This record gives sequence, structure tokens and C-alpha cells, in this order.
Amino acid sequence: MSGRAPTRILGIDPGLAVTGYGILERNGNALHYVASGRIRTPPGNLALRLKAILEGLNEVIAAHGPSQIALEKVFVNVNPQSTLLLGQARGTAICAAVLHGLPVAEYTALQVKQAVVGNGHAQKRQVQDMVRRLLALRGDPSPDAADALACAICHAHGGQGLGRLATAGFRMKRGRLV
Repeated sequence: MSGRAPTRILGIDPGLAVTGYGILERNGNALHYVASGRIRTPPGNLALRLKAILEGLNEVIAAHGPSQIALEKVFVNVNPQSTLLLGQARGTAICAAVLHGLPVAEYTALQVKQAVVGNGHAQKRQVQDMVRRLLALRGDPSPDAADALACAICHAHGGQGLGRLATAGFRMKRGRLV
């Protein structure tokens, strides 16, 4: 036992149609599953969809009392309109955290997959499987919840220094560590 109080981390996989969330508790080096799920939004009006995300995350935060938030960063996709909509969902998730006075850590999909699977280019199914194994779950979480839990695991294992620690002592060549 580390002597420090457990840290509760809420991981968020933002999406306009479905936002995944996953909560775990870190106690020393041990990770314990708390809860996970999805917030589905109604089709149609963007403002109502963002409101559903904000209200859903407010409920999750109130029910589970996380002290830290880990969120996946969004990169530009092939479709700029989809990227903009996803960015608005992500901004709403950040607002939910800020309204509760919680710090937000952001990670790229590459960082999350590297921390959880050991391969930054892992498939969704591999992420699901490793999340199930790392948290000793009886079954696979939904893909959205698994991505959110993976983000929380990444934060628990590396925090904001993950990128610096992972590349310390190495150099990059053609986008790869050597």
C-alpha cells in the first residue's frame, strides 16, 4: 500500500452520437474498475446533442466523484465537418470537467494505445481485450467505454509526462523511435 489516498480518474472518449466514459481508481500501482458506459445523444439538433453530453457527464461526475479527467485528443479526419462536430463534443466534455473544477489531461490515440496495448497502432478490438484484462473485467466493455477506460489507464500509468517518458533517450526517424 502506498500511503497515498486512491485517485479516481474519469476517462472520456468524446463523440457526438456516443460519448464513452470509464472510471477507475488508482491505488498505488493497482487499478480498480469503478464504472463505465455510454452517453447517447438524440439525432438532429446540435445544441440538444451537446446538452445531452454535458448533462450526462455532469451525472457521471456527480455520481462517482472523480478527481481527474483524461480525454482523448482529436486530430483532423478526412471529413472536416466530422472533425468540427467531434471537436464540439470534445469541448463539451472539457466544459463538464471545468464546471466541476477538475483538471483535464489530454492524450492522443497513439499515446493511449501505446500505454494500454504496447502498440500505438493497435486495433479497437485489441484495446477492448487489454482493457478487460488489465481491469479484470468479466466481459468486454463496449468499444466506446473501452476507449474511455483506456484513456483513464493511460493517465494512471503515465500522466502528463507520458510522452516525455516514452521517448526519453530515443530519437525519431521517419516517425518511429530508434
